[in-house]
Amino acid sequence: MLLNVGGQALDPKNGLILTLACDAQGHPCYAIEGSIFIGGAVVQWLRDGLGLVTNAAETQAIALSVPDTHGVYLVPAFAGLGAPYWDMYARGGILGLTRSTTRAHIVRAALEGIAFQVKDLVGAFESATGMRFTELRVDGGACRNDFLMQFQADILGLNIDRSQHIESTGMGAAFLAGIATGYWSAGDEVRSLRACQAVFSPKISASERQTLYDGWRDAVKRVKCEG
Repeated sequence: MLLNVGGQALDPKNGLILTLACDAQGHPCYAIEGSIFIGGAVVQWLRDGLGLVTNAAETQAIALSVPDTHGVYLVPAFAGLGAPYWDMYARGGILGLTRSTTRAHIVRAALEGIAFQVKDLVGAFESATGMRFTELRVDGGACRNDFLMQFQADILGLNIDRSQHIESTGMGAAFLAGIATGYWSAGDEVRSLRACQAVFSPKISASERQTLYDGWRDAVKRVKCEG
């Protein structure tokens, strides 16, 4: 996740880093950046590492087959933890297991873990800038999963706007080429080319959201390297 912060270099703190970017005129400016090491790749691990699913698409139905994770949290720190924790020695964990835990609870916890990590980043960005997100626009393969998008809206307390064009990296390259050749103008014309496919709105209460996130923070604390 990156956020353009203009021409003034600032110390973002909050587990974020400062990086160079450019403005609409191609002039140098700054952005703050936070990285998650394992996001959608956790679904590949469920498929290839554990054999719990045969393809990514079926995770949605499996997650929806249970009302919640029954207290299970999956922290995918398979390569340590990125922003805002930056703990290279952290290791992944599945916490809250009981005799009644099923495959569906673990699959659901894996998807929820993606959304919790995004919430970690959003919180760090808001703390660093003093601004508040009003919505989150999403793209990429993982956002095809309606369950994940709804939980992302629930845990952030924000609307999630899913792009009609899922593979927006390719679209961005096309937009840049169009601007460079004069086919499109930078600014409003290019922005108008983005179309919304669906909006997911929060459906849980603030207290429920906080309880879920407190559980996540506790799970992260347990997998971090205290040394």
